[in-house]
Amino acid sequence: MADISNLIKLVDTRDIVELELKHQDYELVLKKKEALPPPPVVSHVQPVIQGVYPTYAPPPQPAAPSPPAEPSSPPASAPSPVLKPAAGSSPRILSPMAGTFYKSPAPGEPAFVKVGDKVSKGQVVCIVEAMKLMNEIEADQSGTIVEILVEDGKPVSVDTPLYVIKP
Repeated sequence: MADISNLIKLVDTRDIVELELKHQDYELVLKKKEALPPPPVVSHVQPVIQGVYPTYAPPPQPAAPSPPAEPSSPPASAPSPVLKPAAGSSPRILSPMAGTFYKSPAPGEPAFVKVGDKVSKGQVVCIVEAMKLMNEIEADQSGTIVEILVEDGKPVSVDTPLYVIKP
């Protein structure tokens, strides 16, 4: 009798719809109406916004036309003026988890947002894939996307700045 009870528990806790057991003169058939529902999927994670991270990608791009002048004389003074205004004036949307950054819902589809787009608080701005789950990242405040800091398909870690947003 304990074996039958164990079989009932097995069928009840697994994705088994029907179990048929024949042993000598005995036959046992256990049936459920339906299989277990799939586990819930995490749909999105709230982002964290902070305005204290310096921007590392933009300074080399404007300085590209004159590389000899920049490395020789103003290496200490050039980064300070560029980074200080950006760090204090515009908050960033940060990655709440480690994973892979995707700017669109699927390959070949348009990006959730692009530079110049106005976003509302709670609007999805990108996806961070973590452990095969697609996590939608939402804007923490309303504003305008000023800069996209991560390339599509690149890995990000916790608190990596993803976007610069102007409130």
